[in-house]
Amino acid sequence: MLVQQILKSKGDSGVVTVKPGSLVAEAARILAERRIGTVVISADGRTAEGILSERDIVRELGENGASCLNQKVDDLMTRKLKTCRRDETADRVLEQMTEGRFRHMPVVEGGELIGLITLGDVVKAKLSELAMEKDALEGMIMGH
Repeated sequence: MLVQQILKSKGDSGVVTVKPGSLVAEAARILAERRIGTVVISADGRTAEGILSERDIVRELGENGASCLNQKVDDLMTRKLKTCRRDETADRVLEQMTEGRFRHMPVVEGGELIGLITLGDVVKAKLSELAMEKDALEGMIMGH
């Protein structure tokens, strides 16, 4: 299964972004309101400059307390993004996420942000793929 198919199955491929210089408190509010795990940091909504996850915020809260909410997202975001393209396989993305121990990956082509996939999206796609393979094998065994 390809990343493109995962994006299509999600329906809305819109990515929630916040501008550089925004406060961590604002990013946390957006995460809570939208019930999502990450925001992409982008000045124009099209290019990914960084990514900030709920884990990043919780880690900083644990180390430095609530004052981190007044910091800028730029201070906490991951700048060296791991991204993928539409034509990459779910297996490759799953491998990168597992090795890198992260759960969100921007989909970028030609330098432009076109979507975001999560570990949950990839696992769901893989489970669907396995179920189809199982059904096909059972059909072959049963002679259908």
